[in-house]
Amino acid sequence: MKKRLITILVIALCLGAVYGVGRLGITMRHSGESAEKDDALFGHRETLYLWYTDEALTDYLNSVAVAYNDYQDQARVIPVYTSGREYLETINQASLYTDEVPDMYIVSNDSLEKAYLAGLASQVRLPEGASPLEETFPETAVRAVTYHDRQIAYPFYFETSCFLYNETYMKDWARAQLEAERDAAEGEAAQAQLDEDGEPAEGGADGTDAGNAPAKYAVSEEEVEERVAQALPETIDDILSFADVYDAPEQVEAVFKWDVSDIFYTYFFVGNSIDVGGENGDRADSIHIYTEDAIRCLRVYQNLNQFFSIDTKEISYDGVLQDFMDGKILYTVATTDALSKIEAAEAEGKFAYEYGVSTVPDVSEDLPSASLSVTQCLVVNGYSAKKDMANEFGAYLTGQAADTLYDRTGKLPVCDVGDTYSDPDKEAFLQEYQCSIPMPKMVETSNFWVELEIAFAKIWDGEDANDDLKALSEKIMGQVTGEEYEEEYIDVPEETEETEDDYTDEEQTEEDGEASSGEE
Repeated sequence: MKKRLITILVIALCLGAVYGVGRLGITMRHSGESAEKDDALFGHRETLYLWYTDEALTDYLNSVAVAYNDYQDQARVIPVYTSGREYLETINQASLYTDEVPDMYIVSNDSLEKAYLAGLASQVRLPEGASPLEETFPETAVRAVTYHDRQIAYPFYFETSCFLYNETYMKDWARAQLEAERDAAEGEAAQAQLDEDGEPAEGGADGTDAGNAPAKYAVSEEEVEERVAQALPETIDDILSFADVYDAPEQVEAVFKWDVSDIFYTYFFVGNSIDVGGENGDRADSIHIYTEDAIRCLRVYQNLNQFFSIDTKEISYDGVLQDFMDGKILYTVATTDALSKIEAAEAEGKFAYEYGVSTVPDVSEDLPSASLSVTQCLVVNGYSAKKDMANEFGAYLTGQAADTLYDRTGKLPVCDVGDTYSDPDKEAFLQEYQCSIPMPKMVETSNFWVELEIAFAKIWDGEDANDDLKALSEKIMGQVTGEEYEEEYIDVPEETEETEDDYTDEEQTEEDGEASSGEE
C-alpha cells in the first residue's frame, strides 16, 4: 500500500494543476484514417485506442489494425503515436481527462510496476479458447510480464545481446587449418612408407600419380562449417586462446571488441551471479548484488583490458558495429538491431562478408553468463471500459499478427510464429533471450543500471572490483531499505595462473603416487 501511494503521488506531482490534456498541448497523432471517416465506416463498432512511442511500428500497427478490423466485427483499432517523454504520465492524463482513453499501450516490462500501482495496467484476461501465456511464450517472457503472481501484460517483442562473428574469416581460418592438417597427415604417411619400404611411394595416398609430392585433398564445405562450429568460443578463455593462435588478415584490427561503456553489452558477465528482484524482478526482499561469483566475474572482465585495450570514453556501439561491417573485427557483442542493419548494408553492397550469431560465451567453465533483456509488452489500461475487447486484440497482436513483425519493423517477436525463426541467426537471438535475465520492474531500483554501468567502467579502468561492487550494493540496498546499509566484506583471493599451475602439478603428482615435494 505504501508503494502504491508513493507511485500515485509521483504521478500526481507530475500532473500538477493540469485539468485537461488539451491545455498541456500534448502531441498525439492518429496514425490510421481520420476519426470522421472511421465513424462512417465503423459506426457500429467499439473503438479501441492503441498507444505507442516507437515510430518504427507505425506502418506495421496500421496494417495490423486494418487486418484486425477485417478479422472480426466487434471493434475497430486506432493506433495513436505519442511522444515517449513522460509516457505513463501522459497516458494517465489522457485516461482521466479525455474521452479517447488509451485502451491499451505498448511499454517495456521494467515500467510495469509503476503502471500497475498507478492503476494503468490490469490483469490479463485471455479471450475464450486462447492458450495460457505459459504455452504461447518463453518462460523469460512470462516472467517479464508477471508482477506479484499476476500476469499484467502480453509479451510482444524483445531486445537482448548476442555474440556476433565474421563467418568469412572463421571459414578461411578453418579451411587453412584443415588443409594444414591434411598436408601434415599425408607427409607423415609418406615418411612412414619411406621408412618401411626404403623408397618413396609411387603415387599419392588417393591412388593418383603424384610423383614424390603428397596428394592434395579438397576440403569440403561441410568440414569447414563443422570446424567453425567447433571453434566458436564457449567461454572467455576460449576467446583468449583463439586470439593467441589466430593469424588475422591485415584489415582486422581486433579479434574481440565490444561497447564496454554500455551495460547492455557487458551485463552478461554478471547476469548469472547477481539477483535484483528475484525470478520476476518484483521482489524488494530478493536483492543480492555483492556476491563472491560476481566479484570473480568482474575480475575476469577487468583482466580483458590487458588483451583488448578499449577506451570507455571513446567506444560506442554504433562505431563498433560499423567496424564489424567494415571487416575490422572478428568477434563482438550486438543487439537485435544488428541483423537489420547488416541486411541493409548487404543490400547496398556495403557488407562483403558472411556473418553468424551465437549465444554469448560463459565467463568461465564454472561461471555461466546471462544477458540482460527488455521485453516490450502490450498492456490493457486499468481505466479502459473495454478490457475484454482490448484483451482480444492483445492476444491477436502478440500472437498470430507477430509473424510479419520482423519484416515490417526489424524487431524480433517473442512469439515463435510464422517463419521468422527459420533463420539460424534470428533463432540464436531467441535462444539467448530464453536464457536471459528480464529487466526488473521495481521502482526502488530504477537507477541500478546507471550505477552498475558506472561501476563497470571504473572496474574496466582498473579500480578494485570487490570495493566497487560492495559500494554499489550498499547504495542500492540503502534506497530499498530506506536507511544506511553496510555489506559484510567478502574476501575473495585473486586467482592467478601460477597458483592454477601449481595445483595442476600437485594433482598430477598425487595421481602418479609420487611423494609430493611442492608447496600447497
